[in-house]
Amino acid sequence: MTPPQKDGYLLELSDEFDGAELDLGKWLPAYLPQWTTRERAAARYRLDGSHLYLQIAADQEPWCPAYDGEIRVSSLQTGVYAGPVGSRIGQHRFHPDITVVDAQTAARLYTPQYGYFELRARAVADRDCMVALWMIGYEDAPERSGEILILEIFGEDVEAGAARVGMGVRRFADPDLVGDFEKVPLDVDVTAFHVYAAEWTPTHVDFFVDGRRVKSVGESPAYPMQFMLDIYQFAGAEREARPPGAYPVEFAVDYFRAYQPVGGYPAR
Repeated sequence: MTPPQKDGYLLELSDEFDGAELDLGKWLPAYLPQWTTRERAAARYRLDGSHLYLQIAADQEPWCPAYDGEIRVSSLQTGVYAGPVGSRIGQHRFHPDITVVDAQTAARLYTPQYGYFELRARAVADRDCMVALWMIGYEDAPERSGEILILEIFGEDVEAGAARVGMGVRRFADPDLVGDFEKVPLDVDVTAFHVYAAEWTPTHVDFFVDGRRVKSVGESPAYPMQFMLDIYQFAGAEREARPPGAYPVEFAVDYFRAYQPVGGYPAR
């Protein structure tokens, strides 16, 4: 499928997931692999009918049990950066004691600075799961670590025909950001396909669902960022009660597209 044009923008990157195999020139199928073993970091997924299905499998192990408990993750990301084994250098250093377990070859498959980005996807209502599309700083310097969350949906926030959809900016270790994140209540059945998007400019970030702007943030990370696309499963009653035959839990994605405005954005 040829992605549609967008008035005033040029298509910079797209993945329609039409092939039989994941495009490894666009995605790294692992979650923050520097902090854990390759087996635990590896994504479970399948491609079928021009859709990507990120999966949580019955036999999947927690991704980083020493520092993140029983959380299982399947994730794709568009870059990776970390220091040598034993160092504290690496993207999204979420725990003060964590060190690099698996050395990584630095990769920048897609790390834009500003643009319009959209995902068409279907969330899950499982109360112990969360799905997300977010951006993190490439973090070749520790302060370049802010986050832009385009989509963060916990199953516990999903009701019949409505949901609270997380979106906004998080500071993490960026001293130039304040942070503005919230769960926006929407009358949307997120278990059906919808388009979630963000326009990241040098001065602000706007967030959209099905083309309607639902949130604006008046600050902006000022460095290249990479994408993280994932499904998480947390420890909980629903997970404990789920029989093996009820797996995998799947996060369905129709497409991901990235655009740049014709002529670029005005400077800050």
